[in-house]
Amino acid sequence: MKRNALWLFGVTIIIFALFLPSYTKMQDLRSRNDQYEQQIVQLKKDRERLLEEERRLRDDPEYQEKIIRQEMGVIRKGEVIYRVVPE
Repeated sequence: MKRNALWLFGVTIIIFALFLPSYTKMQDLRSRNDQYEQQIVQLKKDRERLLEEERRLRDDPEYQEKIIRQEMGVIRKGEVIYRVVPE
């Protein structure tokens, strides 16, 4: 009886030794796959945001003017800009 139990225990240890590295590698690959899926979702959101901004820059004159004024510092003729400098 003890002999059968030891034999079963030995076979179980051998099976674990053979399949445990594969299992841990599979878990690692699943984890990386989840990270890549999250990255894909974020990149799709970024792409949609950039496409919307491109559309607004192309088609919305008010948005174009806002960006030109903010980013490039362009002013209309006759405008005066006052800059407040904190103490």
